[in-house]
Amino acid sequence: MSFPESIAIASRNEGKLREIAQICADWPVRWITIHDRPDDWPHVEETGSSYQENAALKARAVAAFTDSAAIADDSGIEVDALGGAPGPRSARYSGEDASEERNLAALLSALKGVPAGGRTARYRCVVALALPGGEELSAEGVCEGMLTTKPRGAGGFGYDPIFVPAGWDVTMAELPPEEKDRISHRGRAFRAMREELLAAP
Repeated sequence: MSFPESIAIASRNEGKLREIAQICADWPVRWITIHDRPDDWPHVEETGSSYQENAALKARAVAAFTDSAAIADDSGIEVDALGGAPGPRSARYSGEDASEERNLAALLSALKGVPAGGRTARYRCVVALALPGGEELSAEGVCEGMLTTKPRGAGGFGYDPIFVPAGWDVTMAELPPEEKDRISHRGRAFRAMREELLAAP
C-alpha cells in the first residue's frame, strides 16, 4: 500500500493531535486535522466494545468525510487490581461528560488502599487506518507500568500524572515529550503502523 498522499487524523483531542504530529513527524504525507475544517468535522461516538472497534469507527467516518485516508487511535489504561478496567472506557471512566481531572480522581479513589505492589497497569493503544475505498490496517502498542497514589508532573494528558512506565521512577507526565513518545503505547502503535504501511503491497 505504501503511504497515502494525505492522511486525516480522526481526533478532536488536542493532546493526541500534538503527540501524533510528534511521533509521525517523519511520515511522508500531508496531514489533515480538525483545524482544517473546524465547523463541520464529524463527531464520532465511541460505541464499540473494544479499542479496535472504536478506532475503526472514527477512522472510517473521517475517511468518508475527507475522501482521504484517515487514521485514528483508541487507547486506555488497564489496571490489574480492577480486572483490567477502565480499558476502552478510560476516557469516560467517571461518566459520559467526564473530564481528565475527574477520571484521574475516580481511578485514584478506586485504588485507595491498594498497596504499591498491587498497582500494576498498562497503557494500550490500537491504531486503525481506513481508506475511502474500504481497505483498512491496524496496529497495537502497549506500555507496562505502575500507578502512583498522587499525581506528579505537568506534561502529557489523561492518566499520565499517575502512570510510571516500567524501568522508570518518574511518571509519564514528568518525562520530556520526546522520551514519552519513544516508550509510550501510542508511539509504539504508530511506529508499528508505519512498518505495516511500508510492508503492504
